[in-house]
Amino acid sequence: NHLVFADASNADARALLAKAYDQMGYQAESGPWRDVYLSAAYELRHGSTKQAVNMTDAIGLLRKIPVNQFFDSMAARIDGMKADGKDTRVKFVFTDLGETHLLWLENAVLHHEPSDENAEADATIKLTHELFLNMVTGDAGLGTLMSDDLDVDGSRLKLVSFFRLLDKP
Repeated sequence: NHLVFADASNADARALLAKAYDQMGYQAESGPWRDVYLSAAYELRHGSTKQAVNMTDAIGLLRKIPVNQFFDSMAARIDGMKADGKDTRVKFVFTDLGETHLLWLENAVLHHEPSDENAEADATIKLTHELFLNMVTGDAGLGTLMSDDLDVDGSRLKLVSFFRLLDKP
């Protein structure tokens, strides 16, 4: 393991470590640990995948994820250096779900909570959950963004600068 980390191009060390991970995977009683060891062995032999996850392929899964958990994942994607000193409040109103969520930046950290429609925000986005998912996956084109399913109130400039703080998954 130390040799592979010191010299990743050493084929003999990679092959030996892959054999060790194979054995550890075969002997693991836990399914997740078995997956970890066998995936590591596979990557040592064949290299890691270069292709990023296609969010469009995961649309069925994204439909099942509660909105608050999705906002948790957005918080993990905030670029802290860019967000430093920013103070932005964005409200999402999901017209089809009957849910309103307030997101705000504080100390370069994105926070969110369920809210009511009267909460104060720099920008308010009213949209359907399906349109939100299409925006997240990149399937929503300019025509879709100009549709009746989307309404933006408040500062569009702050809204755009808010979304620029998010790293690509």
